[in-house]
Amino acid sequence: VQLQASGGGLVQAGGSLTLSCAASGKILSGNVMGWYRQGPGKPRERVAVAISGGRATYADSVKGRFTIFRDNAKNMVYLQMNNLKPEDTAVYYCLYSKSGDYWGQGTLVTVSS
Repeated sequence: VQLQASGGGLVQAGGSLTLSCAASGKILSGNVMGWYRQGPGKPRERVAVAISGGRATYADSVKGRFTIFRDNAKNMVYLQMNNLKPEDTAVYYCLYSKSGDYWGQGTLVTVSS
């Protein structure tokens, strides 16, 4: 499975961005796709994940601000990020998980104060 993430950039605090991730290869049903991030000097943390055809879970720090949604027909996952804060600055990684974990290359989100 290959993952291609896009959509990162520079935004002011309070702004919005949408990240996209396209999965290709042998995509199996019942997979999990989602987003992790790694800020400067911080460990990688889970942001949001969604089971195909099922529920999504969010980190407490992004609840109410970020929304993950999937287009299973296109093997895409998106992360709508609203009311961005400087502490959201990080490299965001897309994840596909089914019979192993697969990661995208990361896309940088920078939120200026």
